[in-house]
Amino acid sequence: MSLGPLRVSNIFDSEYSRVKLDPDPIWPDSTRTRLPGSGRTRPVPDYPGLAGLDPSLAGLYPCPTTRVWPDSTRARLPESSRTLPESGRIRPVPDYPSLAGLYPSLAGHPPVPTNRLHPDFAEMVQIVTSIKEVNSGIIRLNLKKRYVVQGSNGEYVLLNPDERIKLVKHVFQMTPSDKLIIAGSGCESPRETILLTNKMADAGAQAVLIVTPHYYKGRMTSEALTKYYTKVADESKVPVILYSVPANTSIDLDPEVIVKLSQHPNIVGVKDSGGDISKIGSLVHRTSKNNFQVLSGSASFLLPAYVVGCVGGICALSNVLGQEVCQLESLFKKGKMAEAKLLQHRLIAPNMAVTKRFGVAGLKKSMDWLGMYGGPTRSPLLPLSAEEEQSLRSVFRDNGFL
Repeated sequence: MSLGPLRVSNIFDSEYSRVKLDPDPIWPDSTRTRLPGSGRTRPVPDYPGLAGLDPSLAGLYPCPTTRVWPDSTRARLPESSRTLPESGRIRPVPDYPSLAGLYPSLAGHPPVPTNRLHPDFAEMVQIVTSIKEVNSGIIRLNLKKRYVVQGSNGEYVLLNPDERIKLVKHVFQMTPSDKLIIAGSGCESPRETILLTNKMADAGAQAVLIVTPHYYKGRMTSEALTKYYTKVADESKVPVILYSVPANTSIDLDPEVIVKLSQHPNIVGVKDSGGDISKIGSLVHRTSKNNFQVLSGSASFLLPAYVVGCVGGICALSNVLGQEVCQLESLFKKGKMAEAKLLQHRLIAPNMAVTKRFGVAGLKKSMDWLGMYGGPTRSPLLPLSAEEEQSLRSVFRDNGFL
């Protein structure tokens, strides 16, 4: 029996659809299996062993031709601008985007009552409202120049690939062309990551944030992760930013891996959410000659991250306290360290509350309180209980934000 181009699941479905289960079907003993407890037997077609099928699946996911960047450039696209195929709209693509500054890791997905995304994304109006509020000044200073779509707070693991691409496209369509859009495109396999990365690039992303693969974390050795990121970066249409978030993946990207990857012409930076300031400072120092940029992954340690040389941060708290997070950066740059330290202290508890303690549900609830749109979480994430909501409110009130 030839498998042809069918998926394994389709093979089984199509075979069983042709089997008529008579009261006493006659099948060779080797192809009968007794159903537990009933005494009934089910005919089992003589399928080929599934072991070794993997090679036949090669090629089902076409990958772009490997892109080799000239040694003299870093993340330089062949043309100075890129036209999106469907809209014809052109977004300038910088030769090497500066990651400096603060980014809100946009929370959530377009909420709909059925907990599904409508095909035409009619419900995107809710996110449009939030982004218009950002543009009109609720989040001021340099925060309004850049967004991260589908970071950890974007619930990307609960979206299917089509939804993820559509979300990038709609954020692109709703934002001015001078804004830098970074999209989270990490998947477990390099093949899927490359495919999603380049589709997101075509949808408007100017760089991608790629989390460490982690399902088989026991085998995610330094060598495995180096090969994974190298393969993805070789074939990505846009610059790649490494993403280490051990709280979610149980993998803390090794400094030696990051230093090695920083030499790749299409890997431009790392977002480190681990909070080890000595590691972050060491990375800044050891990659300084590679035109590599290090970003803080949390508002809880943003000030010390700036002190040791980070160029900016991708922070969950920027969704709700964007002005205050930007003020912290401004105070640091002006050398007002006493004021910056006090503000950093006030931001720690709210940041912990909307990340480690209450997660996405807490972040969305706090956005609702402060005049933006947070909305519901996607299953299996649950909304806050009344008791949790009161506790979250106390954290923001006690630190002077409500």
